[in-house]
Amino acid sequence: MCRAQARLYVRTKGCMPNNWPLVPLGELLTSVSRPETVDPEKTYCILGAHWYAGGLYIKQVTPGAGIQAKSLSLVEEGDFVYNRLFAWKGSFALATKENDGCYVSNEFPCFKVNRERLDGAFLWRYLSRTSTWEEALSLSTGGTPTSRNRLKEHKFLAFRIPLPPLDEQRRIVARIEALAAKIEEARRLRHRSGAERQAIFNSFLRKAFERESKKPGWELKPLGTAACIARGKFAFRPRNDARFYGGNYPFIQIGDISNSDRRIQRYSQSLNEEGLAISRMFPKGTVVIAITGATIGVTGILTFDSCFPDSIVGMVANDHESIPEFIYWALEYVKKEALADATQTTQPNINLKNLERLRIPIPPLPEQRRIVVYLDGLQARVDALKKLQAETAAELDALLPSILDKAFKGDL
Repeated sequence: MCRAQARLYVRTKGCMPNNWPLVPLGELLTSVSRPETVDPEKTYCILGAHWYAGGLYIKQVTPGAGIQAKSLSLVEEGDFVYNRLFAWKGSFALATKENDGCYVSNEFPCFKVNRERLDGAFLWRYLSRTSTWEEALSLSTGGTPTSRNRLKEHKFLAFRIPLPPLDEQRRIVARIEALAAKIEEARRLRHRSGAERQAIFNSFLRKAFERESKKPGWELKPLGTAACIARGKFAFRPRNDARFYGGNYPFIQIGDISNSDRRIQRYSQSLNEEGLAISRMFPKGTVVIAITGATIGVTGILTFDSCFPDSIVGMVANDHESIPEFIYWALEYVKKEALADATQTTQPNINLKNLERLRIPIPPLPEQRRIVVYLDGLQARVDALKKLQAETAAELDALLPSILDKAFKGDL
């Protein structure tokens, strides 16, 4: 057979360039159903499937009396499972020992794997690629776009996958797992180094204040004497009334503080004249702190005049007592005390009066400027390291997809 004929043979027989045949899943998987009528007296471990090939997890443990469905399906170790609704999000999974004996709803088809021809982990890794999820989306149907799309079983079983010999499948899986483990270890180390980086900076912050505050001229004063403190304002309810928004007046939210690096340079909303009339404008240089919500205590400095809601408190430095940047760093130093009381309640909230009474070390203005220069420089180095680690994280995220791509081209 000449080379041209061989290439034609490969194409017409549906083979990969490496001569792995393309086989429909219907030849490799058998639909399996183990329905059980829900018993109101029995407790059920019900599984869900993480998106993006994250595997199965226990979604809830609940008595049968609280389950609306009339029946559930039993899952056994080794079953291949997917969520019809979110196949396009990569919700394919191989049931593990921990999943054995748990249950799924009727939105989760289960299949037995023909182990004489297919390694279940090989299939799962093959279906862990974004190109597969895109194909699943194109084959899904439903009443509304994407969110209610379902990948029906007959279309799933029509998927064609490259099928090398079983020993080669296992070799590929072992290689993928080994590399994936190294990637995960690198992620853990990166996360740990991030925590250590912040801990080191906090140590320098404490030392800066504790060492310097022993010098002459330093005084412990209530925060309320170093700055004018006031809550933000937006009196109207509901807050999302469109007639107050879309003007020329910045209106920052807690998320704008969280997404800033100390200095708030962007805002997500703005008020018009009507909105400004029921709010309050704070000047550039105001130190702001979130006093409620999931990110309670997050702090920043305005780089522009802005309004904000009453979930944020603004602190305007008294010129003869302090500068904004020093107020920011002093607050970072002592705010653990402010948060200690706030987080002991059901609805965490920093009390304005407690914030005003919070005592901070205040040195003369020249000393404040010197400390700000020192801490800003230290923070700049930390930020540079953080940026480098973020770039490393992006590289790590790209590694596994690249590995999977190579694996199923026969290059691993």
